Amino acid sequence: MKRIIVSGRSGSGKTVALRALEDQGFYCVDNIPIKLIPALLDQIDSHYPGLAIGIDARNVTHTSEEFDSLIKQIRQSKFQLDVVFIDANDTTLLKRFSETRRRHPLTTEGLSLSEAIQLEKERLEPVTRYAQLVIDTTSKSPHELCEVIVERVLGTKSSRLSLLFESFGFKNGAPNDADFVFDARCLPNPYWEEKLRPYTGKDEPIIHYLESQPTAQEFYWQLKVFLQTWIPRFEEDNRNYLTIAIGCTGGQHRSVYVAEKLAKNFASLYPDTQIRHRELRES
Repeated sequence: MKRIIVSGRSGSGKTVALRALEDQGFYCVDNIPIKLIPALLDQIDSHYPGLAIGIDARNVTHTSEEFDSLIKQIRQSKFQLDVVFIDANDTTLLKRFSETRRRHPLTTEGLSLSEAIQLEKERLEPVTRYAQLVIDTTSKSPHELCEVIVERVLGTKSSRLSLLFESFGFKNGAPNDADFVFDARCLPNPYWEEKLRPYTGKDEPIIHYLESQPTAQEFYWQLKVFLQTWIPRFEEDNRNYLTIAIGCTGGQHRSVYVAEKLAKNFASLYPDTQIRHRELRES
């Protein structure tokens, strides 16, 4: 049975994430006082596939010691608890509140919307420090967030560590929620070969082209060795989710090829390995 704390700033999509988990059969509780969480973990019926507990800034109103004490208490018990934090940049949060005309929960303290968003960030800082998975929804729709939640949180159970290899194009910005970002723009670019331009890094002509480039193979080999060395260290530190992002200019050729090759390699070590091609999904 999975036990998850879902937190995030207001307007980031925390409620959407909880509903996505509820649709998957999770028992979901929102805005519970954090002192009651240990008792809830102990009482929830195990026939549910999981328990998701929503926490926002109204729950964490004191110093960080309160949340630190909670996590320490839970880690000393028999329960494994993951923390998923959902966020977006300040401009996006301001826009979402303006469009929906919702009242921010902290504006009741006599603050402007901008001040409330900043205060919320400060209050939730203790939660973000324990987050194994951070999801940035700045450029995600509610539907896309639901997909990410289902993919990352409800993935294959055969490995405790979930890896996501994501390709992207730097021209559209790097993903803000990646744990590692690697730049493949230094590799030979198939785009400049006119006959290769229509293909992607998943297609045989691109694979054959990059397999024949010594610099591409050295890049992949060194990246594989780096990840083989350091991923276990994160696993030892009780990290359950890691996102490794590889970017090139447009996110069509080099980054896709490298992400695919790394995912195939690490899937044998970590069965819960997933792959996402950001720009190909949008095309």
